[in-house]
Amino acid sequence: MSTADPISEQPPAVLVERRGRTMLITLNRPRAMNAVNAEVSRIVGEALAQAELDSDVRSVVLTGAGERAFCAGADLKELAQGKSLAAPGRESWGFAGYVCHPISKPTIAAVNGFALGGGTELALASDLVVAAESATFGLPEVARGVFAAAGGVFRLPEQVPRKIAMEMIFTGEPLDARRALALGLVNRVVPAADVVDAALALAERICANAPLAVQGSKRVAYGITDGRVPSEDAAWERNEQEVRTVFGSRDATEGTRAFAEKRQPEWRAC
Repeated sequence: MSTADPISEQPPAVLVERRGRTMLITLNRPRAMNAVNAEVSRIVGEALAQAELDSDVRSVVLTGAGERAFCAGADLKELAQGKSLAAPGRESWGFAGYVCHPISKPTIAAVNGFALGGGTELALASDLVVAAESATFGLPEVARGVFAAAGGVFRLPEQVPRKIAMEMIFTGEPLDARRALALGLVNRVVPAADVVDAALALAERICANAPLAVQGSKRVAYGITDGRVPSEDAAWERNEQEVRTVFGSRDATEGTRAFAEKRQPEWRAC
């Protein structure tokens, strides 16, 4: 798959390659801590769509370039310029072209470094997670006057004990990799240098099984029907209702401004 504009001097925002029977997708914006913009969403979403249709692809691994971050969430600079982060014409795929884009092939997040905000939401949207010892997970959005609107606020309580999840959502405090493993948020913790190889090895273990049986099992487990998970529809609808209220508030503006100005925000609950 070609992911670069031939006339552009910029490196591709996402690298897509095959490792045996696994498609490896690498968020490739390390200087921006692999923050998500529309180009990331487009390429990731198209890669997942291709993986679903290609019978030779039996699993997908998602990771981030560099050592600092798996994904630091949304590209705030582009948001500040009024730019959309969604894949053009494919808004239904959700954040990073991933969080609302269920496929039958197993997906594994290979988390290296920070996975905060949208990075944690990518992990939550993945079937399995292999984390580096340096990985950090968290939903710090409430400290910015918004909330984790890419599935985080309803998926996290499904994947770790509810009271732990609510503490994370209410405080924005992060978890390290070992704590995430103990809570069941991740499947394995490995040295940072081994995280992609460990994820690929887990993918290959899955690929050794009958592909139709694996894919059918995933569809039943999640209730995937025609590329959707209907059981999540009500949660996404409530999510969007709250987005309209919270993200349009003065507090949301204040949170972003205070973050940029490196000061404590002054909340007004309006």
